[in-house]
Amino acid sequence: MICTNDAHGHQAVVEAALSAGDAARSAIVASWSRSWRVHGLEPGRRHAADRLSEYELSQLCEGLGLLLATARPVLDRLFLAVGGLGACVVLADAHGIPVERRGNAAEDPEFEAMGLWTGTRWSEAAAGTNGIGTCLAEGRPVTICRDQHFLSANTGLTCISAPVHDAQGALVAVLDVSSGRRETGEGLAGLISHSVTEAARRIETDLFRSAYSTARLMLAPGLDRGLGALLAVDADELVIGATRAARQHFGLKGDLARRPVPAADLLGLAAPATLEEGERAVMARAIARAGGNLSAAARALGISRATLHRKLGRAE
Repeated sequence: MICTNDAHGHQAVVEAALSAGDAARSAIVASWSRSWRVHGLEPGRRHAADRLSEYELSQLCEGLGLLLATARPVLDRLFLAVGGLGACVVLADAHGIPVERRGNAAEDPEFEAMGLWTGTRWSEAAAGTNGIGTCLAEGRPVTICRDQHFLSANTGLTCISAPVHDAQGALVAVLDVSSGRRETGEGLAGLISHSVTEAARRIETDLFRSAYSTARLMLAPGLDRGLGALLAVDADELVIGATRAARQHFGLKGDLARRPVPAADLLGLAAPATLEEGERAVMARAIARAGGNLSAAARALGISRATLHRKLGRAE
């Protein structure tokens, strides 16, 4: 991307890219096109930051209680890693409004002046191409380096963002690291991006664990652990929940709590297919739990030792 030093020059670059039809070949230019043609923004025009009142922000945060409580420790750890680079860490809601942030006191006034502050709208409709808004628009991790921003007023920033999904796989937030330092170029941004994506997956995993605290959680086989592909399995060996990564991997859709899927079918495992096989599996588990003691296993099953012997003989 060509770097420019003034609003007029930046707008000329944007107009040239749009006129050349580069939106079909570049995700950045596609976002510029949405910013200009769909949202009616102009690169060189300074748009007033749309910020919620303190009351509106407090009401918004109150409704995001579980998300914020889950994300705060993750934001703290991420800021420890990137704060020394002159970066701030932001968690924005599904509408692109920052609801939680971490920053250095010496740099906070500059970030606040640029509008990268809690309560300010950073959707593409409000701020054009930017880390938070474009991440929401495209539903994927994005890095927007300086002049890749649509608005000239934001070209001093490098923004690295990743989406956060809830336990049902819906996009509920964006985790963003933004820096105003020139040395935060694409190379360093690439390294930060990995940390941001990992932190977003950690929030998703913790949200999922909270939602399915009584279920058995299984890591989907065949996938990188960092993807956070988890399945929630109930006592009947039915999958009643799945993270977004697991849903994508297995092609799962809809409300799994209402329409669960047998875990064995999903994972390609052998499982009892008849009542007789199911009974044999229950007895085998009871005996194993009793350490091979048939009398104790029978008591656990609520039957007599003789009945257990008879059933075992029929199962052989």
